[in-house]
Amino acid sequence: VQLQASGGGSVQPGGFLRLSCVASGFTLGDYAVAWFRQAPGSEREWVACISSFDGTSYYVDSVKGRFIGSRDNAKNTVYLQMNSLRPEDTAVYYCYAVRDRFGHPVTYWGQGTLVTVSS
Repeated sequence: VQLQASGGGSVQPGGFLRLSCVASGFTLGDYAVAWFRQAPGSEREWVACISSFDGTSYYVDSVKGRFIGSRDNAKNTVYLQMNSLRPEDTAVYYCYAVRDRFGHPVTYWGQGTLVTVSS
């Protein structure tokens, strides 16, 4: 059972990347999935969340209008499309899956994927 994030890389300001978060060993469609990021010297911050119910996405203000979350349940995958990237988006990005099971949260963290935005 694992959650694996990928798709990071180095881009110039204004560029784009698409992160993927793939689950194995469990059905990701049963889970809400969140993206977090952690920049060097900073605390981990929440970036986006994609609902398990209808795929509705929610975003931190700093990425609204630039990042788009989506899910493909057939591929057991959640995506984060990141457009108009800025240097301040540089961070290690993590995906996180959570569901409630009989009143108890079941959670998984993916390993991070590094995004570097620099000219």
